[in-house]
Amino acid sequence: MNFRINIRITLAIFIGSLLLLSSACTKNFESYNTDSIGITDAQLESDFNSIGAFFPNVQNSIYPSNNSNLVAADVVEIISCGGWGGYFMITLPGVWNPNYFFFAGWESYSLFGVGYNSIMSPINEIKRRGAETLAPDFWAVAQILKVTGMHKVTDIYGPVPYSRFGTGGTSVAYDDQLEIYNSFFSELDAAAATLSKYVADHPGATPFKKFDRIYNGDYKKWIKYANSLRLRLAMRIVKVLPDKAKAEAEKSLNPANGGVFTNNNDNALVSGGVNSIYVSCREWRDATIGGAIISYMNGYSDPRRSKYFEPSLILPGQYVGVRAGSDIKAQSDYLSFSNLSGTTFTRTSPVQLMNAAEVYFLRAEGALRGWNMGGTAGELYETGISTSFQQWGLAGDAATYIQDNISVPADYTDPVTPSNNIAALSHVTIRWDENAGNEEKLEKIITQEWIANFGSGTEAWSTFRRTGYPKLFPVVVNNSGGTISTDIQIRRMNYPGSEYVSNETEVKKGVSMLGGPDTGGTRLWWDVDGPNF
Repeated sequence: MNFRINIRITLAIFIGSLLLLSSACTKNFESYNTDSIGITDAQLESDFNSIGAFFPNVQNSIYPSNNSNLVAADVVEIISCGGWGGYFMITLPGVWNPNYFFFAGWESYSLFGVGYNSIMSPINEIKRRGAETLAPDFWAVAQILKVTGMHKVTDIYGPVPYSRFGTGGTSVAYDDQLEIYNSFFSELDAAAATLSKYVADHPGATPFKKFDRIYNGDYKKWIKYANSLRLRLAMRIVKVLPDKAKAEAEKSLNPANGGVFTNNNDNALVSGGVNSIYVSCREWRDATIGGAIISYMNGYSDPRRSKYFEPSLILPGQYVGVRAGSDIKAQSDYLSFSNLSGTTFTRTSPVQLMNAAEVYFLRAEGALRGWNMGGTAGELYETGISTSFQQWGLAGDAATYIQDNISVPADYTDPVTPSNNIAALSHVTIRWDENAGNEEKLEKIITQEWIANFGSGTEAWSTFRRTGYPKLFPVVVNNSGGTISTDIQIRRMNYPGSEYVSNETEVKKGVSMLGGPDTGGTRLWWDVDGPNF
């Protein structure tokens, strides 16, 4: 690790320690874990500044894009989850999370800490200040944001504190994932109903506009986002609660509930912060593009490559990624590989939480399962591809791409270290084949969803764990000491060590709920080892 990186990590650990001491993820709950403070007239203003002021930071903390949480995004969303999901790879030599060694120094800025310090705690403060009754529309947005942020946290770790957060005390109980997901669906129900009523009662009103970094105060779009998020979460539980998954998915599509994303104007993009992917890949150079995503897109001659990446310098004009878990001897060996596009992405580019293409692919999977998704699986699959091409200004290239029944993912070749080379694991083509089996159809859907979702690391990793698609290269070097299978690949992150110091009794209960050891090889509740159909 070079001196610059070392200084940044040391500083981040110090700052993270102060944050943990002051706002106490799940530690000193006397302030943030207590719902006993009323709100005075002096605190309130006509435009609800005392409530609304918390929202910008919360929005920029979900995919961390504020200066205080950039290292968390770098370490977890990009290098760790984004690497395990096939999008990125660390460029630093040594043993790190991407090759299954959980570097203890990174725990101070995990998404566990961000989830409680920067999402749950301020939302609890919004509640304490009376938002539920004084500004129920603001509270509805807070609930949607809470589900958005915390579904990533639980899908990284498993059981986590949720329902008892904000009830007081110096520790907080863990909930199992079934309970957490039921809460998610209930909170989305309440939020969508509140916003729908507000829109009906106050047509054209945008009281949240000055605090909104996603939809500029448009509550109709927040309702669509809540329903689209419900669809994502419904699909997550399809192997453990298929009937519940179907019911929640079909509820999301019910027009009476406000609908889901249907075009790129609906996309959930957070502005007003720093694009953490750009910073990690182009400024810090800690991360670069993964071998998996480029191998798939090279094989397909995917026009979106020029929007996502820059051609490599090591093989000029060609796109070359770094295979997951490579044994990197020197960072300089891999800085000439393909990097993030510096044209499409800038330091201030909005960060994406969800896009319309993902929604179409989720609907396609639902239709494949026989659910009422407003179209056939093939129609929705093709619309998902077209919508993604439109998002990147490539609408004219979509039709040819959709009809390609020849191209398959490319083998991976490392021009520096040939021992990293590996043959493609998938031979799935692009064109929809109505006569194919369900697994082949699902692989097509998930592969194209994954390409369209580039950058959403935790979502890519979660979908891979749930379905086994896309077929991702195993790590070259596995430093887990046998706790994680190279073939099965990593299933979760360990709980932060600080939880065993300050919340020991409860975290041990969480491990018991997990049903296996607190290692990266233990599957989550919804991560069932078995066929998709």
